[in-house]
Amino acid sequence: MSPNRRDFVKASAVAAAATAVGPRILTAAPNRIIVPNAPGEAYSEELAVEAINAARDAGAQYADARIGRYRRQRLTTREHQITGVNDAETYGIGVRTLVDGAWGFAATANVTKDGVVRCAREAVRLSRAAKKSNRKPVELAPSPPVKGTWITPILRDPVDVPIEEKVALLFATNEAALKVPKIRFCTSGLQLLREVKTLATTEGTLITQTFIRSEASFSATAAGNGITESFTEELPPQSRGWEYIESLNLPGNAASWAEVAVEKLTAKSVDAGAYDLILQPTNLWLTIHESIGHPTELDRALGYEANFAGTSFINPPEKMIGKLKYGPDFMNIRGDRVQQYSVGLCAWDDEGVPADDWLIIDKGIFKEYQTTREQAAWVAPLTGTKRSHGCSYADSWDSVQFQRMPNVSLMPNEKDVTLNDIVSATDRGVMIRNIGSWSIDHQRYNFSFSGQAFYEVKGGKVTGMLKDVAYQASTPVFWNSMDMLGGKSTYWLGGTFSDGKGEPSQSNSISHGCVPARFKKVDIINTARNV
Repeated sequence: MSPNRRDFVKASAVAAAATAVGPRILTAAPNRIIVPNAPGEAYSEELAVEAINAARDAGAQYADARIGRYRRQRLTTREHQITGVNDAETYGIGVRTLVDGAWGFAATANVTKDGVVRCAREAVRLSRAAKKSNRKPVELAPSPPVKGTWITPILRDPVDVPIEEKVALLFATNEAALKVPKIRFCTSGLQLLREVKTLATTEGTLITQTFIRSEASFSATAAGNGITESFTEELPPQSRGWEYIESLNLPGNAASWAEVAVEKLTAKSVDAGAYDLILQPTNLWLTIHESIGHPTELDRALGYEANFAGTSFINPPEKMIGKLKYGPDFMNIRGDRVQQYSVGLCAWDDEGVPADDWLIIDKGIFKEYQTTREQAAWVAPLTGTKRSHGCSYADSWDSVQFQRMPNVSLMPNEKDVTLNDIVSATDRGVMIRNIGSWSIDHQRYNFSFSGQAFYEVKGGKVTGMLKDVAYQASTPVFWNSMDMLGGKSTYWLGGTFSDGKGEPSQSNSISHGCVPARFKKVDIINTARNV
């Protein structure tokens, strides 16, 4: 019989208890994985193991099974109305197999013993069909088996907060913004996720992870002087509970955010030209994502994403690893899935590889791509190791896991440089706050980015607000023009709930930490005049 809600709650409680007392223990016979018959053993683990054993019996040399339960909530408001409520939950299993070096994958929502066995056998059948192609056999980097549970550290599960409390918070936020003179419209919202994922592999891995992520949104529109202007505050998602939403103090900050939209009504249009560009972290995180995060994905660099998401200028690897000068020698880019509060935070990736922390760019030089267990072998002769960086992820039980971006962050200056220090050192510049529209070519080389609020800097001071601003450059030229970097006190964690990649497309959550930075003589265009 399929599990009911009581079964799931019971399994979740067992997982939580296991986190407190330590990981469970597995025993493995030579050809099968065995779950101990301990009272209360999680139902999903039993079925995941049933699936991989069935795959092995059907001829798979390797198999993994992921059982996931995903609860996603989204609530949006405008002024005094609720404009959208979505509360969705899905539950199922995906099984991936290797037969003679060829992948197969199948998924089903029929999470019963018979259902998962049929799913596993179908994955093996697809592996056999795939091995007829001329692809090079898959080689997986070694990864010792792991066992245990992990839960996002939270104080209050945001999914379980009553909808009345959520609506009251958003309405109070809108009301505070609407009290600002000239504000005509206001929107706010919440996006919340609870994901329980169990992974079992024929190598002996058996893990269960529970992910909690929370995000809020706010935007206000002002009208005056015959025009309208809007401002969207940057409120990044985090791996935290309802306490994160409360810490944002949306009603208390709404008026100050709305006032920026009013200020934009009197902003002057920028004169196009070359300026020293100061990017606040609330803008810079997206530039990092697009011009560093995506081009350092190994599958993209080798052309596996060419038909949909594009390629990368960081290719071929033998001419890039340890040789490409991405930026100045004080530029360090960290890849990780361990950063506190980041939405990439986990204990293991979707292949059971422990969360990693490494330098993608070291002292300005490109050092390593993002990799999975399969990809690590592709560049092992260049890196000297076959170890995966733990970048395997699938956005649902019915999606196959593949390489996805971890947290990618610009590390701060060793000196305590503040945003004011950077402004004070700038004679003629433009400063940008928060993200706006953007465009980048398929190789992640030439790009253009805008923002939400723009400020003129003259003689070391902010002299007023600008509008119609966008900056354009090529990736290596842009990053090599960076000459000032904020210190640890200015570090800020941005990111997104939904980064698309793959075909069929999947959505990944990623954080990008960064500090304010200055870039010399960057081309600023006037978007109203298109010059």
